[in-house]
Amino acid sequence: MDFNDSPEEAAYRESARAWLEANATEHKSTSANGRRPNSPEHMAAAKAWQTKKAEAGYACITWPKEWGGAGGNPIQSVIFNQEEAKVGVNYGYFTIGLGMCVPTVMAFANDETKQRFVGPAVKGEEIWCQLFSEPAGGSDVAASRTRAVRDGDEWVINGQKVWTTGAQYCDFGILLVRTDVDVPKHKGMTMFWIDMHDPAVEVRPIHQASGGSEFNEVYFTDLRVKDSQRLGGVGDGWKVALVTLMNERLAVGGSSGPDYKTIMELARETDGVSGAAIKDGAFREKLADWYVAAEGLKFTRFRTMTALSRGQTPGPESSIGKIIAANQMQEMGNYGVEMEDQYGILADPSEAPLQAAFQQSLLWAPGLRIAGGTDEILKNIIAERVLGLPGDVRVDKDVAFKDVPTGR
Repeated sequence: MDFNDSPEEAAYRESARAWLEANATEHKSTSANGRRPNSPEHMAAAKAWQTKKAEAGYACITWPKEWGGAGGNPIQSVIFNQEEAKVGVNYGYFTIGLGMCVPTVMAFANDETKQRFVGPAVKGEEIWCQLFSEPAGGSDVAASRTRAVRDGDEWVINGQKVWTTGAQYCDFGILLVRTDVDVPKHKGMTMFWIDMHDPAVEVRPIHQASGGSEFNEVYFTDLRVKDSQRLGGVGDGWKVALVTLMNERLAVGGSSGPDYKTIMELARETDGVSGAAIKDGAFREKLADWYVAAEGLKFTRFRTMTALSRGQTPGPESSIGKIIAANQMQEMGNYGVEMEDQYGILADPSEAPLQAAFQQSLLWAPGLRIAGGTDEILKNIIAERVLGLPGDVRVDKDVAFKDVPTGR
């Protein structure tokens, strides 16, 4: 395979790079000038950047023009994302909404709903979250116990979701609920979109080890939603969720943070047992492992790009990326913090080496290993759908949800 850009792709990359160089400087997503993640200043900067991209045709590049996109192809989207990352503009507020939620709305909502929500989301005016995981469900999305009971043209929803990223600043969300307990768990669910500002929705941020609160608990107490807010048919929630989950695998397949080049630079500048740490044989062996894994991950992503360039939908092999990236991020973060010795305990970017890059990686990586499917879930997907191995034994496959043991 030729990994070089075609003439058309090279021209697109050049035009994207020129636009970014002309517009990105004032929109850097770092914590400079008091703009720390989730602060009002950071949010305002993110929305301004998203609006500017939308106006220039660089937001949702593959979406049809009538929905605010550019009508481009997936490779153009990959190219722009690569160039955007290089200039240091990387806001995460819109990833879930534009990568998972709004595409689900576009696929299953009525025309009125699509007209109302798609445009504002593309421009960054409204932010969406995904409400799937529950305390009693673990990684089993189909184990949802949040109930929706029909009341005329409305549904009344009660229950709890957890690990919802960004719920505290989101305007809307897509919610998977249980509408029928008399059928097996995958057949009794329904999907809705909801207003996150409704008084019946309570969001409780979860304080994380990293010091941030990206994840949240969300409670619903007699939340009333109209039947017109339903996405897909009653009882078809699992089919709708699969569309969202497939997009999620792609959206969280990578990771940010220091790579093997960064830790190699740190090792050059850090004293080891005898001289610079870069001369330590054990470290060099680890560095080689990280390099090989990074190259393998890069070429696996090229396979995804190849599928996109051919108009194909990437398959379950996309799950490989997150397993490798998240685990390497955690391992490298741990190694970097230990290498910094006493400075490794500093988490303040203004005080720690490399702006606390390794500290943040170490503390954030466990969350990344859960988000978008745990390591164990993704390994099952690879085993069953990529390698063709026998599936796990399931004793609840044909059992009505109300009869599934709860452990009580």
